Amino acid sequence: MAFYVDGFVLPVPKDNLDAYKKLARLASKIWLEYGALEYHECVADDVQPGKVTSFPQSVKLKPDEVVVFSWIVYKSRRSRDKINAQVMKDPRLAGMDPKSLPFDGKRMFWGGFKPIVSKVAE
Repeated sequence: MAFYVDGFVLPVPKDNLDAYKKLARLASKIWLEYGALEYHECVADDVQPGKVTSFPQSVKLKPDEVVVFSWIVYKSRRSRDKINAQVMKDPRLAGMDPKSLPFDGKRMFWGGFKPIVSKVAE
């Protein structure tokens, strides 16, 4: 399988969801311009707190927040590293004050993943 995925989970205050969507649309445009193959942002629709762990627990979700699950697909890890370096220097995103973001970045988590099974309906 010739691709690589970055995954993200973060809490977004419900009152900031429109601002988050606006930022996500901008981010998707930038990532794709630099060569990402796909960019996805999804808001939780059916996630419940678990007994041991869950999406809400993973971000210490507050009652006035929703969970966002996102992923970006790249050709390879090397491609991802190059693209992310370019994105972080892009003036449309670089220099954003973390205090002004429409989410709490301290409770966000992310990572890079190598695929082990990947099927698409025919």
